[in-house]
Amino acid sequence: MFAFLAALFQFTAPASAVEPIKISKEDTALDLTGAVQIMHDQGDSVQVSTAPGADGIVRRIEVQADKNKRSSGNWAAFAIANPTDEQIDRLIVAPHYRLVKSGFVWPDLGSQRISSITPSEGFALDRQVSPDADVFLITINPGSVITLVAEMASPNLPQLYLWEPDAYKDTINAYTLYRGILLGISGLLALFLTILFVVRGTSLFPAAAALAWAVLAYICVDFGFWNKLIAITPGNEQMWRAGTEVALAASFLIFLFTYLNLNRWHDHFSYGAVAWVLGLMMLSGVAIFDPPVAAGIARISFALTVICGIVIIGILSLRSYDRAIMLIPTWLIIAIWMTGAWLTVSGRLDNDIVQPALGGGLVLIVLLIGFTVMQHAFAGGVLRVGLFSDMERQALAVIGSGDIVWDWDVPRDRVVTTPDISTYLGTAASSLLGPVRNWLPVMHGDDRDRFRTTLDAILENRRGRIHQTFRLRANDGHYHWYHLRARPVIGSDGEIVRCVGTLNNVTEQKKAEERLLHDAVHDNLTGLPNRELFLDRLANVMSMSYNESRLKPTVFVIDIDRFKQVNDSLGMSAGDTILLTISRRLFRLMKPQDTLSRLSSDQFGLILASESDPAKVAAFAEALRQAIRAPISYAKREIVLTASVGLLTWTANAANAEDMIKDAELAMYQAKRFGGDRIEPFRPSFRAIGSDKLQLESDLRRAIERKEITIAYQPIVNLQDGTIAGFEALMRWEHPRRGPISPSEFIPIAENSGLIVPLGLFAMQQSANDLFNWQENLSRPNLFVSVNLSSTQLIRQDLLSDVRAILSRTHVTKGTLKLELTESVLMENPEQSAHMLNELRSMGVGLSLDDFGTGYSSLSYLTRFPIDMIKIDRSFVKGDKPQKTTLLRSIIRMAQDLELKVVAEGVESEQDAMQLREMGCEYVQSFLFGQPMSADSAAQLLNGQSVE
Repeated sequence: MFAFLAALFQFTAPASAVEPIKISKEDTALDLTGAVQIMHDQGDSVQVSTAPGADGIVRRIEVQADKNKRSSGNWAAFAIANPTDEQIDRLIVAPHYRLVKSGFVWPDLGSQRISSITPSEGFALDRQVSPDADVFLITINPGSVITLVAEMASPNLPQLYLWEPDAYKDTINAYTLYRGILLGISGLLALFLTILFVVRGTSLFPAAAALAWAVLAYICVDFGFWNKLIAITPGNEQMWRAGTEVALAASFLIFLFTYLNLNRWHDHFSYGAVAWVLGLMMLSGVAIFDPPVAAGIARISFALTVICGIVIIGILSLRSYDRAIMLIPTWLIIAIWMTGAWLTVSGRLDNDIVQPALGGGLVLIVLLIGFTVMQHAFAGGVLRVGLFSDMERQALAVIGSGDIVWDWDVPRDRVVTTPDISTYLGTAASSLLGPVRNWLPVMHGDDRDRFRTTLDAILENRRGRIHQTFRLRANDGHYHWYHLRARPVIGSDGEIVRCVGTLNNVTEQKKAEERLLHDAVHDNLTGLPNRELFLDRLANVMSMSYNESRLKPTVFVIDIDRFKQVNDSLGMSAGDTILLTISRRLFRLMKPQDTLSRLSSDQFGLILASESDPAKVAAFAEALRQAIRAPISYAKREIVLTASVGLLTWTANAANAEDMIKDAELAMYQAKRFGGDRIEPFRPSFRAIGSDKLQLESDLRRAIERKEITIAYQPIVNLQDGTIAGFEALMRWEHPRRGPISPSEFIPIAENSGLIVPLGLFAMQQSANDLFNWQENLSRPNLFVSVNLSSTQLIRQDLLSDVRAILSRTHVTKGTLKLELTESVLMENPEQSAHMLNELRSMGVGLSLDDFGTGYSSLSYLTRFPIDMIKIDRSFVKGDKPQKTTLLRSIIRMAQDLELKVVAEGVESEQDAMQLREMGCEYVQSFLFGQPMSADSAAQLLNGQSVE
């Protein structure tokens, strides 16, 4: 029967016999963790095979769980052998929490590990009082082998030790001292940083204080300090531990953000930090219900904070940000600590010292952070801001402004400057310290009397203020401007005892004023006097002429012929270079008493006061003309320019300088009418011509109201099928008395007088109306009309609203109303032009580039501006030049690659048209395919679809 039962127990036993751990009297601590056999989910009882005893027999024992407590179903079995002949007392110790192997994600935050231990012989072991471990006392008889079965309170048993009682007590006492020191240091740091926060409410100190308090709370939980103050059950300890880890992660993040002042670098740092901290605050609630989840996320957050800190500190240090540089040593220690913590929780570091060492490392980190904050406070001044007295603030303000303190001790007649002004002037040290008279030799002669008089007036009146600007000579002979502001100090006897103030170096300010004054009356390009200064000098010379009979000045107005073509073909920079060359040539012809001025873009004025003899004046005028005609070398080519010159010699009947210049300009315009390259003396009859121009301008102002301005349309023909693809709108003026007036005559007048704006608006409105009628009535939705746009119109902001209003009223097909501009118009203000053209393009307006090839002709301009059509200038099409075909083919191919439509102007024969068609040119416009015509004629032409 017993044999049957033994066989039955052997069959049903869940665990095999355990191997005993032999102990001796010399052993103080044995790690039993590896020798423990863990059995999970065994219910309220477990059967264990004992270790073989002294007789070698393996027995079976059954252990029942405590009926008064709920069983976890988890059991642990281990065996201890005492081979000695003495009785041995030992403590079985199972720590509640162990950082080693606790895990990075979903960590084991500790709990009660063992409920009870039952030996194979004798009674259950007695539990010893211990707040942070399950401790049981066992007595092992000589030569005995005892198998112990432990009922586990939790699924895990991270560590199990067998301690000699006295050695365990000494170890606990040693750790208690170590923990007490760390708690004291951490508490003092937290308190000290909090006091700093109270004294100075800068955000840097509360962030550091919050981190110190979080570290203090963490090590208090880790060291079991809270158990001595409040009752914390082993189950609630997980919640406290997770909460402190969340607080630690959040406070580290807040400190990093606040110390580096990351919100000053980018708003995204602020948004990210706030979201991050809010997430960690929500973890505080999670810690109550699921502490392992909260602790795991907090550990991940801490690691991410350290890694992000390394990156941010590195970047800001490369930018020489002093706070980031000061934080490098501390953050390096934090990175090392994090690495050690990761090795510990993952089990790569496994000893009893690492956990308290990591707690000490946290205290060391807070200590370094406290030193860093204090270093920044005392070095940069966040602690001391606001603690200065009024006198200190005033002294720092003077030092910070860089002013020199000027102090004159009147009774002793001793001037002291702080710092010594001699160092700035390069003279001997203290050379200006002493009596006021020492300043007079180095002061500019024009300033000495005024300086001396000001000081005498202050002493005599016993009141007032000194505001004096004067020049002091430096050792190199140059003068420096200084501004003295001082006030007297009155003694008890009513006399001035000293004058104290500041001395500022205002040399740069004076130079800037001189530059502004010079630029106000001089041309920025050539440095010559402008029109205002020219008028002033002419008025002075005229007033002198009334008193000196030999002085008869001659006024020249010089205008460069066709200079606009130079700008269009070579560019503005080339035009500026040529103007500089011409101004230097003219200047070399003059004498000191003569004056040369730049009156406008390509117009110069000259006062010849050195010669009064008519023959010599005529010779000078010819020399002037020849100087301009001399070839100018630019970009490996020679440029020959001519000038139209008008001149007028002063007479006693001359009214004023303005009238003299106007008369000389009338003579110059007359020279231009004769073809340019001409010198024309003024004659009174020219005034009638000038008044005729004024009359023409006056008539032009009323031409629109009187409906004298009309629009003519020149056809643009499609080369593929010979149909009319569109028109170019051209303005015509039928004067009631003078008949038709050429656009070349009234358009310049309109541009100079500002009338081009209403004329251009009229042309756009009329062309849009006619285009809409053709598109609707003739079913030609793709028919387009090009309207010329001047530079004056392009730079006006009202252009956009005007075009928008026209499009809203007419509803023409998008892109069919085209505005036509030349390259020179675009490049007068490229940035403004690009902006305006993009806005016009977005409204649905087509854009055409006229006279292509005669201006800048740069591909970058074609890609920069939203052009959809180019017009090849007639100079490329007409004639039989050998390069004609090559140039045309290149231009057309380039336009096709850029997806631009091409219109060829000035086609003279059908052969040229066929050749252009073969090259890929879409459209042509010339008198061969149609003369400019009225809107009615254009409508009839569209109906017939034939071009006469």
